[in-house]
Amino acid sequence: MPALASPGAVVVVLLLTGLAFLPLIGISNYVEHIVIISCIWAIVAASWDLSLGYGGIFNFAHIAFFGLGVYVYAVGTKALGAPTLAALPLAGVVASLVAVLITLPVLRLKGIYVILATFALSQLILQLVLSQNQITGGAQGMVLLPALNLFGVRLASYGKVGFFYFALLLVFAATIALRWVALSDFGRSIVALKENEDYAVARGVSIGRQRLIVLVASAAPAGVTGAFYAAYLRVASPEVFGFDTLSIVLIILLLGGAASITGPVIASFLVTSSTEALSNLGPARFMVIAVVIVVILRFYPGGLDALIEKLWSKKPAPMEVMRWIQRRP
Repeated sequence: MPALASPGAVVVVLLLTGLAFLPLIGISNYVEHIVIISCIWAIVAASWDLSLGYGGIFNFAHIAFFGLGVYVYAVGTKALGAPTLAALPLAGVVASLVAVLITLPVLRLKGIYVILATFALSQLILQLVLSQNQITGGAQGMVLLPALNLFGVRLASYGKVGFFYFALLLVFAATIALRWVALSDFGRSIVALKENEDYAVARGVSIGRQRLIVLVASAAPAGVTGAFYAAYLRVASPEVFGFDTLSIVLIILLLGGAASITGPVIASFLVTSSTEALSNLGPARFMVIAVVIVVILRFYPGGLDALIEKLWSKKPAPMEVMRWIQRRP
């Protein structure tokens, strides 16, 4: 189990610190938008990593938790008049409660059966959203959602800068919280269940309870992030439940490295910025990115997190640096 201050964690801190200075030196709204979207995918992928990477649970309903967060914000603020700031934690609570309802029937399933069951349940949620068109807007979705207000301060009044710093704060808080859970005794217990279920059960670890808790813990950040996504774009669309969203989050998770939390955070910024930088190539950009991902995973199955660990371990120790300096003429 990696230490709390792992090389990946150090890279994330340096990355977020560097990004925080970008608006001070003057960047375009487009760059700010890319960073905000990267932060959103980073949290969704990292929270999925808690249940998939650490827990070994192939929960393909995770994107549904993100989509629920989108619609909790949309319906709560526009239809019910709830405060926009309160809608963020409310989305996390609703996602967690739905996670309980979704995962209870599949707790004892394994392998492909978990994938099929959770994917089917996520599609059931999508159909529910589509069928309630008087509330959710159906296939048309909902537009012109209320702007996010933080204690009377309207973030949109500052352009994208307010959302920029709020997104960085969310990523920082989510990364700390998720790594704390992953490195706790609870985190060790779910890893034990993944690695050797029989031994873990013999040592008193409850399969049902631990898996239920980890799925709920991974659903809450996804729900909150979904609400922030809706608050930022001011649009709620059923496309958030689609295969495109699932694909990009899964790619980020696998590229970053499962069971790392920090890996998907780093990969999110890399994948999102690369996709936009190669936009002139049209659809061919996805082929280029796919080839790069395959090459990285071919040599480093642990993803970017494993690559960073390897590069970090090769850095010269302070005493070696001093001896090298002394040997120079």
